[in-house]
Amino acid sequence: MEAVYERGAFERPAVLFDFDGTIADTGPAVLSISRRALAARGYDLEAVGDLRQLIGPPLVDGFMLVTGGSRDEALELVDVYRGLFNEYVAPDDYPPFPGIPELLRALLDRGTKIAVATSRLDETARQMIAALDLPPFDIIAGRLEPGRATKADCIRACLDGLGMGPSDAVMVGDRHHDVLGAHEVGLPCIGVWRDEPARAELAGSGADGLCRDATELAWLLGVDGGFMERFA
Repeated sequence: MEAVYERGAFERPAVLFDFDGTIADTGPAVLSISRRALAARGYDLEAVGDLRQLIGPPLVDGFMLVTGGSRDEALELVDVYRGLFNEYVAPDDYPPFPGIPELLRALLDRGTKIAVATSRLDETARQMIAALDLPPFDIIAGRLEPGRATKADCIRACLDGLGMGPSDAVMVGDRHHDVLGAHEVGLPCIGVWRDEPARAELAGSGADGLCRDATELAWLLGVDGGFMERFA
């Protein structure tokens, strides 16, 4: 963690979390199902782009990035992907990152509102979150088709549901989409990184804070350092 960050530097009445790659380790499942979907549609897996680009943005945008194809082609891939995801992916395939459930409970215990602002479809996000052993969120806002198309839209929906303004909250995410969406609405964003490319992406997009895990995130949010032991 960067030494310039003081404990509680981003303490706010509300914390908004991204889901994929921030709360839950969905990456392996997303990559596995993406490979299946691409293969099912006849794509050469050696010729497509880095599938990690699918983690974070709306699926249609991700498939356009990795294939270089049209929106219509990407939408066909999305349909295949969703069918395979529903068939093959179980809650054990997207566990919460270590310390995240405990951090969420510690935030609730001190009176902080917690919310999820995700680019996943709203219904899918709710189903996946409900299947995990997590404390209750005050608000969950995913994409709606039509209605909520961007990360910024989902962040605004969280703030509206909480009855709060941008100065009352901080966003936590793992991709540049989270940073840009938060800044569009006027929130600071803490970037959680787990490898050097992710750190560089978040820093390059202007993340206001950077951390590597739940313990460092707790420090930035002003949560007692013993939060994990209290829920052991």
